Amino acid sequence: MEKLPKIAIPFIIAVVVLVIIITKSAVTIGSGEAGVLYKTFGGGVVTDEAPLGEGFHIVAPWNKVFVYEVRQQELTERMKVLSSNGLDIQLEATAWYMPDFKDLGKLHQEKGANYLDRVLKPAMRSATRSVVGRYTPEQIYSSKRDAIQQEIFDESKKIVNDQYINLVEVLVRDVTLPTAIKDAIERKLGQEQESLEYEFRLVTAAKEAEKVIIEAQGKADANRILSASLTDKILQDKGIEATIKLSESPNSKIIVIGSGDSGMPIILGNQ
Repeated sequence: MEKLPKIAIPFIIAVVVLVIIITKSAVTIGSGEAGVLYKTFGGGVVTDEAPLGEGFHIVAPWNKVFVYEVRQQELTERMKVLSSNGLDIQLEATAWYMPDFKDLGKLHQEKGANYLDRVLKPAMRSATRSVVGRYTPEQIYSSKRDAIQQEIFDESKKIVNDQYINLVEVLVRDVTLPTAIKDAIERKLGQEQESLEYEFRLVTAAKEAEKVIIEAQGKADANRILSASLTDKILQDKGIEATIKLSESPNSKIIVIGSGDSGMPIILGNQ
């Protein structure tokens, strides 16, 4: 240091200070993240400007940047709730959400980095208890799962709508009932399926019987019409036609004309 020119010492000090300032001032925002700027001497959290986007940024060393993940995220909650008749039900629900990018500064200022515990989790629990309390265990377990899921989403979204959180979807992933209740519901559903199958067989049998009756009635009507149209004269004409055709056959036979009770020919074979 003694050999260095006096002018070089201030220059080296300035470079070191500059490197320290740049190191303290450089902020890198990762993929799917955004930064909220806090100005120590400029009014605190910046809420009237867009958050810092992805990439490299230089800020004053006395200011701070709070980084938030702004891509879609997942929150899974397992809750114990009561059905309409007071039974305990274990329900697992998953929420897809993301913080509102343009209001990220307000979210940081009013809710803080732990906004999930302060806003989203209580909202989901409250909505789930409210919705499930309107249904019976059987409806929750079987027929109303989709409706319950949609209602939980709608009610949760109303709560967080003005809390700078975008709720994308709520999924009911698992419903656990007391074992005795679950077994009773499954037995009832099985009996209902058997009853529906039996009713189907009865309807099918009734239709088959109706079909047979219609076919028999049709045949009876056809026979009645045919019987009414067959007079003695027509029968004689048909017999003459048959006699002529048989007489043309090369087989040996004896035909006795007018020997039958009705005057119809009697045809004898080779005997």
